[in-house]
Amino acid sequence: MSITFDNLHLQVGGFALSADFTIAKGRKVALLGPSGGGKSTLLSALAGFMDVARGRILYNGQEITDLPPAKRPVTLLFQDHNLFPHLSVEQNVGLGLDPNLRLSAAQKQVVAEALARVGLHGQESKHPAQMSGGQQQRVAIARALLRDQPVLALDEPFAALGPALKHEMLDLVAEIVDTTGATLLMVTHQPEDARYIADETVLIAEGTAHAPRPTAALLDNPPAALREYLGA
Repeated sequence: MSITFDNLHLQVGGFALSADFTIAKGRKVALLGPSGGGKSTLLSALAGFMDVARGRILYNGQEITDLPPAKRPVTLLFQDHNLFPHLSVEQNVGLGLDPNLRLSAAQKQVVAEALARVGLHGQESKHPAQMSGGQQQRVAIARALLRDQPVLALDEPFAALGPALKHEMLDLVAEIVDTTGATLLMVTHQPEDARYIADETVLIAEGTAHAPRPTAALLDNPPAALREYLGA
């Protein structure tokens, strides 16, 4: 169940990005490159929040280019995690099951199990303001779990966290994708994060998203565009 960007071309004003490669099922892939290079743009196109100027996006050989976001096999988690402050933790996570929040007893149990899986057992009645940044990220991950999509896309969700907490969150994500068999695409500006979690890394620079390469090999012997970004 691969993801293929087939001669994809994205255009936003004067900015353009091209991608032409495949990501195999179950891989953990970092998107790395300079700010404004197009990392978030590529994820937005994959998730259906951006129109494609040319080319196709395929999942498991089936074209999804024109599908609306709700019909795509992708869960996209943003840096600000999009929790609603007036809703409880249970309600925020329950949105992954029912946007109208008419949760049955069985659905509430599913929510509780998702929260337990991310280490928040018994936190259902709290509100986001009562939780730490790391706990809020766990709530967002629990909601993403309930969407149960085969592609998990993370747009710098842990950028504001300290190193220890970030590693804890990366370990949690890795455990989830390894258990579910999901494919992970994660935007990061930090090469150490890519090295920590990603099997492969896509360098996005100078208008091109390059085909994924093994992370360690890419970072140990970076091409010119990556050397310039890293200051090496």
